[in-house]
Formats: sequence, structure tokens, C-alpha cells
Amino acid sequence: MMALLTAKTFSLQFNNKHHVSKPYYRRKALLCYQLTPQNGSTPTRGHLQNKKKHHAEIRFINKIKSMGLDETQCYRVTCYLTWSPCPSCARELVDFIKAHNHLNLSIFASRLYYHWRPHYQEGLLLLSRSQVPVKVMGRQEFTDCWENFVDHEEPPSFNPSEKLEELDKNSRAIKRRLERIESRSVDVLENGLRSLQLGPVTPSSSTHNSR
Repeated sequence: MMALLTAKTFSLQFNNKHHVSKPYYRRKALLCYQLTPQNGSTPTRGHLQNKKKHHAEIRFINKIKSMGLDETQCYRVTCYLTWSPCPSCARELVDFIKAHNHLNLSIFASRLYYHWRPHYQEGLLLLSRSQVPVKVMGRQEFTDCWENFVDHEEPPSFNPSEKLEELDKNSRAIKRRLERIESRSVDVLENGLRSLQLGPVTPSSSTHNSR
């Protein structure tokens, strides 16, 4: 049985404010996934975090591979991430989906990771052009995450309705940011996308915006 997230973990890690308020804490990479068979069987759910040398997205890929899914059956897979994928993970996700066409993957992110850096923008565009676009979590996605991945027996330290409304409000600005990235000219990014196939550029760590 899946271990549920605490309400505190959900509140802190899916927090999509532009800056972390005091007391400061590290915003980690957390990935919640739901795999739903086309035949109507019970969905499989789980959540993963970064581990040393393994981003949550890579752990997710390995987890799905280990399930031994029936390749003659289609599956819908939905992922909720606290941070959008880095360029390396974007490339790995694209390769994974291309090799597993019985999977229909949808990715939703609470925040955009290093969205101002061209290389990271190129990673997002690579996913989009491979039919796996990253979308920004809105009220519906935060609600689904809250209802299916969080322990409700533990009293939350906040009002869930107000928290979800706040998250949805913040997501609107992030969606506009993503729209600006996606509207960039193909010609401008052509060279960058070509270089992305050669390997990722890893940014220096940030105290509050760290994966």
C-alpha cells in the first residue's frame, strides 16, 4: 500500500509562490504518479523524490519499467511534479515514451525549474514537440493530488480550500511564463535543441530552489 504524503509535505513542497517565505526551507523535487489501465482496473499510485544521482523522473521511469506492464494494453499515466524536468530528465522521458507507445503520459508541474535559462526552456520544448508537453498544475490538478496522495487523517495546519485557491491563483502567472517559452520561434531554438541531444548542463545549486 502506498505511503501517503503528510499535509505539511504537500503544503511545503507543492507551494508555488515565487519566493519561499520565512522560515526558509528547501523546495525538493517530488513526483506523484497515477497509472490507469485502459481496461478499467484500479489505478496504481505512488510518489518518488530525488535520491543521490537519481532525479525523481529517472526513478519514475525505472519504477514503470519494473512493473512488467502488458504492452498489448494501453495505460494512462499522470505525473504531478513539484519542479518541471531538467534538460537531462526531459530527454530521458522523451526516449522512454518513444520506446513505450502503449503509455499515454501527462505531466503537470507546480513550478518551472530554472525557466529563465535557455537550456531548460529547450528541455520543455523538446517534451512538447514529442507530444508530452509539461503543463502547469491548476486547481483541478492540486485537488487531485490532495485527494489521492495526502494523508487526510492527519489534521492539516491550513484550510485545504483556501490553500488550493492560493495555489491556483499563483499558477496563473506560471502558466503565462510557460506560454511565453512555448511561443518562442523554432528557428531561435533549433541549435539549442540540437545541443540538448549531446548532454545536459547542470546549474549550480540554489538554497531555496533546489532539486
